[in-house]
Amino acid sequence: MEDREILALFQRRDQEAIPALDAQYGGRLRALAMRLLGSPEDAEECVSDTYLAAWNAIPPEEPVYLFAYLAAICRNKALSMLGRENAQKRRGELVALTAELELCIPDERREMEQDAREIGEALGRFLAGLGGENRRFFLRRYWYAESVKEVAQNCGVSESKVKMSLHRTRKKLREFLQKEGLWQ
Repeated sequence: MEDREILALFQRRDQEAIPALDAQYGGRLRALAMRLLGSPEDAEECVSDTYLAAWNAIPPEEPVYLFAYLAAICRNKALSMLGRENAQKRRGELVALTAELELCIPDERREMEQDAREIGEALGRFLAGLGGENRRFFLRRYWYAESVKEVAQNCGVSESKVKMSLHRTRKKLREFLQKEGLWQ
């Protein structure tokens, strides 16, 4: 079933929208949640919460890219779940991902909301200027939390190519943020 057909089910408030959504994107959403949470039960709960959030938001929301819309909800739900359940002990992979980007993105608490908005906009401009392959590697690693090995497998390249691309992209990101006045 195509996205427009699934969205039409949501618009009509047809309860078949959820099974259609699950058939189309359930596997990918579960994989995303599993990478972030590390528990099949938590991943399943996260995906269910994602479907509920989509049901409550569509309509009036009309996402242009349905999977991207759902992935953003799922990722945010998973990160919230981690925050609640693991406040004292964070999963090592997320700490590693954060540490890798820490060298590029400042973590100052003052004016946090404005800084976050500016960094988000700058990151969007930066990603728009990246080549397709480098952007794909970056998003798979830092948005979808795939391991370097998974990125390499999913993109049909070597792990060393992914590692080198990510290293260079982080360096370019830091330089870009410095030029934008968002990093010193």
